Amino acid sequence: MSSFNNCIKFDLDIKEKNIVFKDYFYKMVQMKKHKIYEAELIQPACPFCGSLDLLHNGHLITNIHYPTANASLPVIIRLAKQRVKCRDCERWSMAQSELVNKYCSISNASKLKVLSALTEDRSMTSIARENNVSINTVQRVLGNCSHRFIDSYEYLPAHLAFDEFKGVDRQLHFICLDGDSHQVVQILRTRYKKNLLKYFGRFSPQARANVKTVTMDLNFYYQNIVRACFPNAQIVIDRFHMIQMLTRSFNSLRVQVMKTFDKRSRQYQLLKSPWKLYLKKYDELEKIHPRYNWHYKDCLTQAQVVTEGINTSTALENSYNLMQSFIQAVETGNTHELKSLINCQDQIGTLMHKTLLTFKHNLTAVLNGAALPYSNGCLEGFNRKIKQIERTAFGYSNFTNLLIRIRLEENQYKEKEPNSLLMNA
Repeated sequence: MSSFNNCIKFDLDIKEKNIVFKDYFYKMVQMKKHKIYEAELIQPACPFCGSLDLLHNGHLITNIHYPTANASLPVIIRLAKQRVKCRDCERWSMAQSELVNKYCSISNASKLKVLSALTEDRSMTSIARENNVSINTVQRVLGNCSHRFIDSYEYLPAHLAFDEFKGVDRQLHFICLDGDSHQVVQILRTRYKKNLLKYFGRFSPQARANVKTVTMDLNFYYQNIVRACFPNAQIVIDRFHMIQMLTRSFNSLRVQVMKTFDKRSRQYQLLKSPWKLYLKKYDELEKIHPRYNWHYKDCLTQAQVVTEGINTSTALENSYNLMQSFIQAVETGNTHELKSLINCQDQIGTLMHKTLLTFKHNLTAVLNGAALPYSNGCLEGFNRKIKQIERTAFGYSNFTNLLIRIRLEENQYKEKEPNSLLMNA
C-alpha cells in the first residue's frame, strides 16, 4: 500500500503526507469518462491544543477536481476527511489540506493552472474546457485578482504617456504608461477632465513634481491637466500624430484638386490611382526604373508620377513640399526649420492652413516632440494588445474584468501573500 500510495502521489505531484491513496477506478460522470482516485485525509493532531489523543467520528467525503495533462480524461480525487474530537480540550475539528480550500471542491492546483492560462490571449470558455471546470470558476479566479495598478500615491515616473482606448460599451477609457519602462501606471474608467484631476491630485506634491515630460496627442484638455498637476513637466506632442495630421490635410487637398479635372483626363488619373506615392517620403520613391501604368497610359518612374501630379496645382505643390520638409525636420529634430515651416505663408490648402495653425497654438509642445526622444509609440502598441484581448473575448461588459485581464496578460499581477488568490477563489 505504501508503494501504491507513493506512486499515485508522484503521478499527481502531491507532497502532503496526511493524504493516503487507497484505490482508483474509472467511472462515467455526466456522459464523460472520469478517473476517480480514493484517498483519506488524516488528522494527526488537534489543531487547537496539539493533543494526539483524538476520538475519530467518521469522514466527510469531498469530490475534488484535479488538473490533468489529458483534458479528455478528467481526474477526481474522492477525499475522505477525518472528523475527530479532542479528548483533552473536547473540541471538534475536521482534517484540512493545502490540496483544496475549506468548503471548496476545486483543487488549488486547478486554480493555479486557470490563473496561468488567464495570462495568455485565450477566452474563458476554452480555459474552462481545458481544465474541466465551469466558466463561473474561471470568472471567480479572475475576480480574485487585484485590479489596482498602483497601491501607493507617493511615486510617479519621470516620463508619462497619455492616451485613450475604446473598451466597455464603446466608451473611451484613459490609460497612462511609463515612458521609460513602458509599464502601465493606471487605467481609468473615463477620460473626463474632472476625474483625471481628481486621480492625479491624490499623489503627493513630491511625486507630481518628479514628472519631467508628458507625451500626448493634440487633445486640448490633456495639456490643462498637465499644467494643473505637474509643475515641472514639459508637454510633448507625439511625432506620429503631428505627421498624421499633416498627411491627412495634404490628402484632402489632393482629392479636392483631383475632383476639378475630368475623370478621363491624365491629371485625374495621376492624382487618383497612385495616391499612396504622395504620402511616401520623396527620397524613397523610385527614380531610375520607369514602369508602365494602364491608368494614365504611360511609362513613368514613381518620382515622375508625383512630380507631374503636384504640378497640376500651385497649392498642391506648396503643400507637398511643406509636408516633405516637415517630416524631414521632425526626423532630424531640427526645431528651427520646424518653426519656420509652421509660420509658412505660402499658398496652401485650407485644411493644411488649419493644421499649421493648430501647431502654432501648441508651438512649444510641438517643438518638444521633435527635440525630445519620447513618443506615444509604446502606448499605441499597448492599445493594440488591448484590442486583441477584447477581440478574443468578443468584448467585455464589465470594466473591472477587462482591467484585471489586461493586468494578467501584461504580467503585472503580483500576489502580496502566498495563496492569497486561492484562499478566496
